[in-house]
Amino acid sequence: MQAGNWFIGVDVGGTFTDLYAFDREAGSVALHKTSSTPANPAEAILNGLRELSLKTGLPLAAMASLAHGTTVATNALIQRRGARVAIVTTRNFRDLVEIGRQIRPKLYDLKADHPLPLAPREMRFEVTERIGPAGEVIEPLDEASVDAVIEQLRESGAEACAIAFLFAYLNPAHEDAVKARIKAALPNLAISTSSEVQPEFREYERTSTTLLNAYLQPIFSRYMTTLKDALATMSPGAHVGINQSNGGLMSVDKARDFPIRTALSGPAAGTIGAIHTARQANKLDIITFDMGGTSADVALIRNCETKLAFDRDVAGFPVRMPMVDINTVGAGGGSIAWFDRDGLMKVGPQSAGAVPGPACYGRGGIEPTVTDANVVLGRLSVHGLLGGAMPLDVDASRRAVGVVAERLGFSIERAAKGMLDIVAANMVRAIRAISVERGHDPRDFVLMPFGGAGPLHADGCARALDIGQIIVPYSPGILCAQGLLVADQSESFVRSQRLPLDDRSVAPLAALIDEMMEEALAWWKAEGIGEGARALKLAVDMRYASQNYELQVPIETDMGASALPSVDALKQLFFAAHEQAYGFHNPADPVDVVAVRLTALGSLPSPGTPPVPETASREPVPRSRRSVWFEDAEPYDTPVYDRAGFAPGVTIEGPAIIDQFDATTLVFPGDIARIDDALNIVIDRARTS
Repeated sequence: MQAGNWFIGVDVGGTFTDLYAFDREAGSVALHKTSSTPANPAEAILNGLRELSLKTGLPLAAMASLAHGTTVATNALIQRRGARVAIVTTRNFRDLVEIGRQIRPKLYDLKADHPLPLAPREMRFEVTERIGPAGEVIEPLDEASVDAVIEQLRESGAEACAIAFLFAYLNPAHEDAVKARIKAALPNLAISTSSEVQPEFREYERTSTTLLNAYLQPIFSRYMTTLKDALATMSPGAHVGINQSNGGLMSVDKARDFPIRTALSGPAAGTIGAIHTARQANKLDIITFDMGGTSADVALIRNCETKLAFDRDVAGFPVRMPMVDINTVGAGGGSIAWFDRDGLMKVGPQSAGAVPGPACYGRGGIEPTVTDANVVLGRLSVHGLLGGAMPLDVDASRRAVGVVAERLGFSIERAAKGMLDIVAANMVRAIRAISVERGHDPRDFVLMPFGGAGPLHADGCARALDIGQIIVPYSPGILCAQGLLVADQSESFVRSQRLPLDDRSVAPLAALIDEMMEEALAWWKAEGIGEGARALKLAVDMRYASQNYELQVPIETDMGASALPSVDALKQLFFAAHEQAYGFHNPADPVDVVAVRLTALGSLPSPGTPPVPETASREPVPRSRRSVWFEDAEPYDTPVYDRAGFAPGVTIEGPAIIDQFDATTLVFPGDIARIDDALNIVIDRARTS
């Protein structure tokens, strides 16, 4: 193994930390899983790298690059472990973060309330200034009021500060001046400005996003510094990239400044890995289904492209940032079965997590979980997970599920099957939300399950949605880590300005794009990205003049504003998007442009098709047989295969169990599974209507 050839993706989940290593020169792949360490996620990363090195002989000094998807920011928001944060606003607007939109968080729950602002009222300060709706200065910045705020910040004990002024996205001069003055007086204070974090209109969402970013800066900066220093000792020449919620990588220094960009970085990596797998399998339209130990994430990918969402809630707080459009439901291998006050059984969102975990882990867990139900039904090997490194206690699972069975008056197997049916119904609702409710027929898509538990539950979802084909990636339990290796470096730019979509707006639109192109060129140069690795994505946010919310419309472009379509072409693209989203469009109504978005990309070397193992065969022999419950009341005597022994062209008729290091795949009776040239498992279901 030559130095500097290994590229490693590390995805830190709630239960496991996954590592996918790829040797660019030899084309070889190494996989590893280790238990997560929620108290200090960096510990699991470093432990995992050492374990991977011991298991495979990979010299850590030969690591050229490490790409990391992290949940540190999300967990800090959920657990409220961020910094003591203050916010500075335009005078008379300090309560904006508490007033919000006056929309109930749950329509039919009159008692539900939004979480309290991260900056309590005594930590909200005001300065005298005012920028107008055209970017003009209405009231000059009063430096005396800024100095008064500096003294208030000093006395408050704030560790971080957000600055969010009205219309700062059009003219950031006042925010920049206040930041510089505060920084000079309080150099250890972390500062975020709305014009840097997300320069877009809608002051509440922009302010909330900026406040969240400031709240996360100190804890995330310490985490990044700890990880970078440890990796510098372990692998001095390695480049470290942090995954963003939009699916692209950013530098450690950029992540320190903008931790809010990582809020959904783990699930985003899964969609990137899924797109890579879909291209290899020549499947353009897929629905992804990532089920881990705590939750399941679903996304819709059409023509190998996933949409971005810009208005999301993270831990109950509104965030306006580009994020891969993912729907999450509390359904994972650790989800606990419980009985509500109405006497009906529910599954999730409570999870046993990594500690104590499901009862079968033998770590003190006693609650009946989805994993325990799979053990009871014979769907998971008693020899354990991770290639036998985690043996499973079948008796413990039967005791846990037995409590449910006794209350229902069912057999243990029937109770376990009921638990799995409920968790499948939860996931089907999430899939319908991103498909049927947005005008897509799931029957036109292929279902791609991944995550450690995804392939176990794919058939139940496919059956409910009448999806005819399932494709299981080569390493489903580690696909998020693999996705980090196929992700591009990226940086998003935006200009928010309301313009009527007519000939008068052509020049202003071109000027906005030229501004962002200059920033993109500077970013490419700073990141050392050569011209051959550069690419652009352009999108325009448009809406009818009478509407309150806009649609993002992708634009085919080359380099610069010269590729911007005509006004009529832009309108036709908007009409098509409106028809897709709402089922109608009116060509006579006036259309407005609200924002223009440019994403600069830098491509990186990525893994190709995984190598076929030397021991692989087109006629594999089952390594064992066991009783497995599928849909029928009685079990099937089912062959169990080792996926590592499969060569391209293998065909297996269900029922069958396919075990591998990171996941278990079920082939139901009557289904046909085959191995394609990229070593994916393609299952054609027999029970389509």
